[in-house]
Amino acid sequence: MRIPSLILFMLCVLMARADIGMSFSADPAGVSLGEATILIDTKDSGTVATVARHFADDVALVTGSLPEVRTKLPKGVQIVIAGTCGGNRWIDRLAESGRLDIAEIAGQPERFVIKTVEAPFKGIDRAIVVAGSDRRAVAYGLFTLSEEMGVSPWYWWADVPVERHDAVSVKADFTSKAPSVAWRGIFINDEDWGLKPWSSFNYEKELGDIGPRTYARVCELLLRLKGNMLAPAMHTCTGAFYTHPESKKVADDYGIMITTSHCEPVGFNNACKAEWDTGKDGEWNYMTNRDAIYAKLDARVKETAPYGNIYTLAMRGLHDEGMRGDMTPQQKVENLTRAITDQRGMISRHVKGRSIEEIPQIFVPYKEALEIYELGLEVPDEVTLVWVDDNYGYMKRLSNPEEKKRKGRSGVYYHTSYLGAPHDYLWLNTTPPALMYEELRKAYVNGADRYWLLNVGDIKPMETAMMTFFDMAWDMNRFSYDNINRHQAAALGDIYGHCHTPELQSLLDGYYRLAWSRKPEFMGWEREWDQRELEDLRDTEYSFDNHNDARRRLAEYDALAIRAGVLMESLPEQYRPSFFEMVAFPIMAANQQNRKFMLAQLNHELAARGDMAGANWAALQSKAAFDSIEALHARYNSLLSGKWNYMMNHSPAFCAKHHLMPSLTEAAGVAPREVDILPQAAQDIRSGFYTIDLGKPSEVTAGNVRTLEGIGYDWLSLQLGEASDKVYTSVSTDAPRATYTFGPVDTDSVEITVWTLPFFPLYKGVGTQIAVAVDGSGHTVISNRAKEYSPEWKTDVLRNGTSHTMRFAVDPSLPAHTVSLTGINPGMIVQRVIIDHGGLRPTYVGPSI
Repeated sequence: MRIPSLILFMLCVLMARADIGMSFSADPAGVSLGEATILIDTKDSGTVATVARHFADDVALVTGSLPEVRTKLPKGVQIVIAGTCGGNRWIDRLAESGRLDIAEIAGQPERFVIKTVEAPFKGIDRAIVVAGSDRRAVAYGLFTLSEEMGVSPWYWWADVPVERHDAVSVKADFTSKAPSVAWRGIFINDEDWGLKPWSSFNYEKELGDIGPRTYARVCELLLRLKGNMLAPAMHTCTGAFYTHPESKKVADDYGIMITTSHCEPVGFNNACKAEWDTGKDGEWNYMTNRDAIYAKLDARVKETAPYGNIYTLAMRGLHDEGMRGDMTPQQKVENLTRAITDQRGMISRHVKGRSIEEIPQIFVPYKEALEIYELGLEVPDEVTLVWVDDNYGYMKRLSNPEEKKRKGRSGVYYHTSYLGAPHDYLWLNTTPPALMYEELRKAYVNGADRYWLLNVGDIKPMETAMMTFFDMAWDMNRFSYDNINRHQAAALGDIYGHCHTPELQSLLDGYYRLAWSRKPEFMGWEREWDQRELEDLRDTEYSFDNHNDARRRLAEYDALAIRAGVLMESLPEQYRPSFFEMVAFPIMAANQQNRKFMLAQLNHELAARGDMAGANWAALQSKAAFDSIEALHARYNSLLSGKWNYMMNHSPAFCAKHHLMPSLTEAAGVAPREVDILPQAAQDIRSGFYTIDLGKPSEVTAGNVRTLEGIGYDWLSLQLGEASDKVYTSVSTDAPRATYTFGPVDTDSVEITVWTLPFFPLYKGVGTQIAVAVDGSGHTVISNRAKEYSPEWKTDVLRNGTSHTMRFAVDPSLPAHTVSLTGINPGMIVQRVIIDHGGLRPTYVGPSI
């Protein structure tokens, strides 16, 4: 018997629901939320009242009944008591009487208890108590109940539908753990092409800017994701956060701390002309214009002092420029030292009730600030060092053994969106969860547990990246190398049904894997802010001849887009907008971006051969892909009666050209002829090559060696130890080592190319060395040596890999041979090993082979 699609979908969802302590029926042993009153205390934090109202709305979304939020004990049989320990009289009475155990959470930040209490007070049969150690803890507790009853954190930002139930009953006894990371938040950045026009022309038209209404939605999302801080948008196109006074009050209402980017000292946005006007205020140079800068910063600290802040210390140039002034290295150190001392003085003077050692402060050694720090800048011990990635997902530096002892410990600033050289990626989210986990775990085990900030661009379409980031920041121990690549598919399965999880996993694997060797934004092969000849669109290095990589790439992308569309259409109609936003749109847009550039390349190749009929067909296909991208944007922006209008476009940035139509060669009057672009039958071109299956070592002789799913050109990579393991100075018998068998060969030497991830050393004095040996011969030591912003580094981050080629002598009479990989500096990851022993060579021996 065929089950109707709607019923089948509901079965999927019901199988997906965790249903911990909650039933979708009138369970007589539980508190029926639709019939309960929510009780808060007038003396408690205003954040509790704000979130209680959201929770009441969530109950109404599920049950159709809106609970009343009251500040006096109601007459009724069931209540939800929500409040802080010490701030809610009823919670305190229950604790004092021994009816509620809060000993485990008392005095600890952001921990909560959810517990059913029978007959808590006269006239009340039972209560669900949500007790928090502080105001955010109460919010996390209430929103935990919301999520359990089916209100996704993404119900508004990604339009995840809420299932209706006649009754929702709760019976619980749950105590949360301490968060893994103390401060967890996002940086809204490069908002020019999405969030800013959406807010200005759609959501906050009356203001014409990103303002308090938008930030209220952002802060609500952060609490639902168990975040606690926000770095607001700060480009010149946007009014600075503090130019709209209501915005800081909104953040405080939600209990969200305001932090700022590496170039905004103590909350001051010098990119906004309303904040700093060089024509009136002078040069942004602390050595020559200290008084004017000091006055501005001091006024900002005074303004923000009553609210929750994490103060960024030190000084960079205007916006994202280097520190101004013609100074020697020692003068730079002295200038930053003076700036930090002055800023801490402001904070001490204006922030009342706490010593300077207790007030959250960070120093972000970003770009030139890292060089100054390495020159000997002394950062006060209680200030948190926030280490940064290279903007492409690879941590540049982490705490050394001495820095791990700091009272302020360390944190990270990580990108899943970026505007800068060698190329922006502002359009789609293509950072795979396994890479994010590997790099953030590496930071975490090296002491970065104080501050995690994620650059999310416009928030959309970074939903899945944010899911992974905040889940890790809340409970890092929940994750492992074995489960991280499954996290996003499982989370999406919770929304769309666990019976779809295998297909969701396959779609995500294909999407991230194809973007690993080249992000969609990079497919124009141009570079930004580079040599003039490199800034124009160029043909890709994928080949339609030889080893089929261009054909295979097109076919795989096309298949993913078709499958995403089929799955979307199989869902009930109310789930399709959400699925389009989070899954289908990124896959379909990436597919068309690849088609646009690769078929333009085919047009050029066929025209050069004189095949103008084929060239005209390829040109038509390339232009159709360009039109399809625009149609996808229009579809996104028109969803739900235009809710997201102006949010999605191709993010053209300032000098990128990947959003443009590439040039084409066409012949008038020549009828187009379809060209076969499907992958061809296997050719003999690989006869002289072995590609090692990294998942099948013949021997693992020492050390902490594992294969990682979800990283690398083949989606399986080899990790030689972890970053926290012992560091070796040379090849050692107890170092992590994996050996692989290959052969036979008919030459007396082989050329081996090892592709590693483009990692940086953990800190000064530690390298990125791996030793390679064939048949147990002398080792060749390789390491990543490309300096940041060098031509080599730019190539490496655009292709997500560093190549190392070496030659070894072999005995061709042997039936088989071995290649061993030994980690000298632990944590290095090998993603591909190719052994060339002669034969027909492909024209492009690169990541795609």
